[in-house]
Amino acid sequence: MHARPPRHLLRHAGLLAAASLGVAACTVGPDFKRPEPSMPASWAGAGAAGDAAQPPSDASRPIPTPPDLHRWWTTFNDATLTSLIDRASLANLDLRQAVIRIREARAARTITASGLWPSLDASAGFSRSRSGGGGGRTANSFRAGFDSAWELDLFGGVRRGVEAADAGVAGAVEDRRDVLVTLSAEVATTYFDLRATQEALSIAHRNLALQQQSLEITRQRQEGGYVSKLDLVSAEAQVASTTSQIPAIESSVRQSIYALGVLLGQQPASLLEELAAAAPLPPVPPEIPVGLPSDLLRRRPDIRRTEADLHAATAKIGVATADLYPHFSLSGSAGLSGPKISALGTISNGSWSFGPSASWSIFNAGRIRANIDLQEAVTDERFAAYQSTVLVALQEVENSLIAYSKEQERRAALTSAVGSNRESVDLATQLYTAGRKDFLNVLSAQQSLLNSENALVQSNQLIVTDLVALYKALGGGWDESDEHAPADPSPSGAPAPAPPGPAAPAPAAH
Repeated sequence: MHARPPRHLLRHAGLLAAASLGVAACTVGPDFKRPEPSMPASWAGAGAAGDAAQPPSDASRPIPTPPDLHRWWTTFNDATLTSLIDRASLANLDLRQAVIRIREARAARTITASGLWPSLDASAGFSRSRSGGGGGRTANSFRAGFDSAWELDLFGGVRRGVEAADAGVAGAVEDRRDVLVTLSAEVATTYFDLRATQEALSIAHRNLALQQQSLEITRQRQEGGYVSKLDLVSAEAQVASTTSQIPAIESSVRQSIYALGVLLGQQPASLLEELAAAAPLPPVPPEIPVGLPSDLLRRRPDIRRTEADLHAATAKIGVATADLYPHFSLSGSAGLSGPKISALGTISNGSWSFGPSASWSIFNAGRIRANIDLQEAVTDERFAAYQSTVLVALQEVENSLIAYSKEQERRAALTSAVGSNRESVDLATQLYTAGRKDFLNVLSAQQSLLNSENALVQSNQLIVTDLVALYKALGGGWDESDEHAPADPSPSGAPAPAPPGPAAPAPAAH
């Protein structure tokens, strides 16, 4: 229960509220404008596959068709790879941290937006007092009431703060997407490292078996007096050298499996049974759609995130500028008091107060102006960061395109070298067995074969990892409608604001 304020005060309050609505459109500070950086018309590296006089027959080539990069790893047709990336997108701990940061940003936005609304506080109390000396009087006092305050956002300082918080939420969303892009590429790269290392292990065992056969032949010829002990010792050294490489390769296999386990948010050894069996590297698709350079502006999450950072910084100029103007508030209170708790139910014991107030910082030693300058400098920095992010994105795509193209040429040459070296080993072994060549020719041919086979495996690995790097550089691995994206990771269930588009800030006005 409370005492009713006079009608003329209610009328004045209504007029003041109406006035605040009338100037609601007055929002100080610059409005955010999306940057429009200059972008090349096409990729310079997209035609690199045709630079060679005779491009490899099995080379895949980039084409300007708009790509579907949401689940680029499915183009490898490797069920194990697809399963690993899908599981990582659900359980990776770095990704979980990014989701939690979205919750943090949404909570911060709610806190900022609360400044647009009145506050209402309830209070109650009891006190017992005594006045005078020994014959004094003891009195009780019971109190209960409400206090309310509302600072009117006449110049849009709070609304600019909400705008900045909205951009912060959008940046957190893009940060999660960027983590997802990096995660999918890291899982694929680690998986291909594993398969290539397993193939290198198979090559080492295969060459070791071949060298052991040569050792046995040499031992028989040495026992028969056909060759010197030098040939036998050389064959034994070759076998020992190849044998020494195997433990290091086996260690690399285990380390790759351990790395995949951690990427999936599991214990390092959890995937040992699943991935212990060797499997070949998957082939690459015959054509790689790469789209146009301008597509990066809306597809790369890191560009979208720096755009959101720029938006937030631009809005904070308005927050700082609003401090140049007066602050208007409405405040009021209503309550009941009396010597007994039963008095709180009697209107005649009520009291109230209501009225507007204004405050204006007249002198602050330049603090407000300096804060505006600070926010303008931060905005200029964010714009430079945006431009740098765009240029780095273009560079990463071009680097991946040229590396992918030239590695295919290298693989073609290595494939030919492996075939020739295998034939050389067969011929050298036959001639040595017939006594027409010494053992050095066999050793040289076997070492050349081992080196070329390892180089071919590495080239095959580089081709698929270069392709992964290209997909990552293009911003692949996420989609606006991604079912795994946290539509609402916050406990409150408040919908997230739509991400703002990137924009170049207009020159900040003082």
